[in-house]
Amino acid sequence: MNQQLAGYAPTPVVARMENHGRTMLKVAMATGQDLFARTGSIVSYEGFIQYEPNPPAARQAAAQWVSGDGSPVMKCSGDGLLYLADYGADVVVIHLDDDAISVNGTNVLAFDAHLQWGVERVKGLAKLAGQGLWNVEISGTGWVALTSRGTPVVVDCGKGEDETYVDPDALVAWSPKLKVKGRRSFKASSLIGRGSGEAYQMAFSGQGIVVVQPSEDSTDRLRIRG
Repeated sequence: MNQQLAGYAPTPVVARMENHGRTMLKVAMATGQDLFARTGSIVSYEGFIQYEPNPPAARQAAAQWVSGDGSPVMKCSGDGLLYLADYGADVVVIHLDDDAISVNGTNVLAFDAHLQWGVERVKGLAKLAGQGLWNVEISGTGWVALTSRGTPVVVDCGKGEDETYVDPDALVAWSPKLKVKGRRSFKASSLIGRGSGEAYQMAFSGQGIVVVQPSEDSTDRLRIRG
C-alpha cells in the first residue's frame, strides 16, 4: 500500500511557497517568516505551527473586507510545513519582486506577512455598482498564493491597444497599474456574463496582466448595494 501512495507523499522543499498538486499549497514556515492565510484554510501541518485569528494588524482591513467581497485572514507562525487549501480550488503561486497585484478578496489564499497590503475600492466602479468592488492590493517582495475555480487564463493586456473585457464574477486578479472602468450592457443577451438583460463588465487597458478563472463566482461581486 505504501508504494501505491508514494506518489502523493510530500516533496522536498524548494521554495517558500509551492504547489502540492493543483489544489493544495505547501508553505515552508520558519521563525520570523510569518504568514497571513485565509481563515479556515489549514488542512494539515508538520512541526510547531501556531495561528492567530483576527490579528490586530488585520482587524481594520478585515472589517472592510467582510463588508465587501471576501473573508478575513489569520496570522500563522512557527517552524515546519503548512498545507493550505480552499474547497478544491486550483492554487496559483506568485512571487512578487518589488511589484504589486490586486486580488479579489475571495481569491486570496495566503501571502507573506511582511508584504504591504490593504483593502482598496476599485476606482471607477462606484457609479456602476453601488458601493463598488473591494479588492486586496498586495505589494513588495515576497510570496502570494491565489485560488481559482479551475485553471485560470492570464491575459497580457499590454500586447494590444484594445481593451480587455472581463466578467467581474470570473475575475481573480490584475496588475494595479492597469486602468479599470466599468461598462453596462442593456442588450437582451450579452457576450459576457450569465443571464439576460443588464450585464456588467470590467474593461482593462494599459500594461499589465489580468487573471481570469473559468467559473463565475457565486458571490455576485458587482451587485447593486443600497
